[in-house]
Amino acid sequence: MSDIFEKYKGKLPKNIIEYVRKKTEGRSAKEIRKALEMALEEFQKNQAEPGEAVGIVAAQSIGEPGTQMTMRTFHYAGVAELAVPQGLPRFIEIVDVRREPSMPIMEIHLKEEIKTDEDKVIEFAERLENVPLEDVAEIDEDFAKRRITIIFNEKALNEHALTLEEAMKKTEKELRRKAKEKVDNAMIFEPGFATLRSLRRFVDRIREIKLCGIKGIKKAVVLPEPDGSGWYIQTEGTNLVDVLKLEGVDPTNVFSNNIKEIEKVLGIEAARNVIIHEAKAVLDGQGLKVNPRHIMLVADVMTYDGTVRPIGRQGVSGLKSSVFARAAFEETVKHLHTASIKGHKDELKGVTENIIVGQPIPVGTGIVKLGMK
Repeated sequence: MSDIFEKYKGKLPKNIIEYVRKKTEGRSAKEIRKALEMALEEFQKNQAEPGEAVGIVAAQSIGEPGTQMTMRTFHYAGVAELAVPQGLPRFIEIVDVRREPSMPIMEIHLKEEIKTDEDKVIEFAERLENVPLEDVAEIDEDFAKRRITIIFNEKALNEHALTLEEAMKKTEKELRRKAKEKVDNAMIFEPGFATLRSLRRFVDRIREIKLCGIKGIKKAVVLPEPDGSGWYIQTEGTNLVDVLKLEGVDPTNVFSNNIKEIEKVLGIEAARNVIIHEAKAVLDGQGLKVNPRHIMLVADVMTYDGTVRPIGRQGVSGLKSSVFARAAFEETVKHLHTASIKGHKDELKGVTENIIVGQPIPVGTGIVKLGMK
């Protein structure tokens, strides 16, 4: 009998399956199957009424609690510097699909053999942190003599498990030139540029030299897994491509809050899931209860054509086929002017444009057409 119920697991919610199971105790397999078929038919009918204005309901369901969102910034436990925008600022970031969130964060879960050993996880986290040369050295510029001196701080190098020799070698390799002179913990370069601008560019290159770690990851913190099964790493800054290449990382359990990066690396389905996850996390964090189906509808609208598009004039609203609908949102005169010059036609299929021209809207009873002979 359980096989019959198993078949309906993905099609019907758990509570409906359990309800049918209780009500059909002692019945034949044929009767149970018929009851499940009827339940499925009713469930599909009631997911949304025909003509239901699902878009407006979703907008209202998110917009109304959205007015109660705070503007505060949330500090991550254990990391004083990791301040993540929550509430309205983060929600705006999500629907605007910012190329880079104001605080990009990754959660990196490791394979079983590593994650249970805290020392190994700490060592792994230290290897992740990107250390630019300017963090461990003082750069002295003498423009009159066209000379640049790099003075390494050995204490800072030790903190990042780097030796002076390694740092000097790496600097020469990145600059593709040998130092003119090496004295104790200092390197002197005389690049021989004639202009100050070229020298200034050279100094900027020196500052950005990556001595170790992964580009983009500024800080890595080790935290206990919520289920107590070990430890995981949380980072400030994201670089999904390079992190997934690392030995020991569980590639099925790496999360980034950068929607654009997820789309580029893992594809559109993953990006849709991140939009839902992040939007839900913001609302839950504020104690606002919103049915997930509304958030899923927004995520679907943002991703249905294979790319992540923001909700705004550069995305969903600005790409509507109706001239009136675009004009009602933003830049009214521009849209009407362009449409009249180019002779665009408005099919009047949506809600906004029909309200503007004073016709019944194609929603609810407005979708019913009467035919007469």
